[in-house]
Amino acid sequence: MKVTLIGSHLCPDTLYAINELAARKVEIEFKNLSACLADLKTYLALRDSSPLFEGPKANGSIGIPCFILEDGTTTLELDDVLARL
Repeated sequence: MKVTLIGSHLCPDTLYAINELAARKVEIEFKNLSACLADLKTYLALRDSSPLFEGPKANGSIGIPCFILEDGTTTLELDDVLARL
């Protein structure tokens, strides 16, 4: 399985997710919002248009880590990803 992980190397939850997925030999495409403005712009467009992010936005959170699975499913929950392995 390949997972696109959107997050930041400055975010402890993102680092934890990377380690958990790597330990399970998941192919990860990491979009580091702290390092790439193009990835940040793409992420902000997703965040601004998806109801998935209403909760995090209401709480003042960024909404990372965010996971996009091969089938297009988008989730903010690492457990959702791990359950599909």
